Amino acid sequence: MSQFNQDDVKKVAHLARLQLTEAEETQFAGQLNGILDYFQQLEELDTENVKPTAHAIDMRNITRRDQQEAYPHREDLLESAPDREDEFFKVPKIM
Repeated sequence: MSQFNQDDVKKVAHLARLQLTEAEETQFAGQLNGILDYFQQLEELDTENVKPTAHAIDMRNITRRDQQEAYPHREDLLESAPDREDEFFKVPKIM
């Protein structure tokens, strides 16, 4: 696997419209090489029988039943509205 050098970082920085100092280019080249080394380690793993997944652990969304309930202080809310019509908030037309 090839390694990143300062010229590669300059090219990527140019494409991303980033201005990097020489020290940052050297730092990022080392960091990118560390990432490539990690991917090389991962390639050594046997993943033949591993199913593709979006999460490493099983995740489920915990939901509750949606039940309509009357709000006990509805009139208090309506009284604080800048404008109302009967039992509803009145808002300006958008279109």
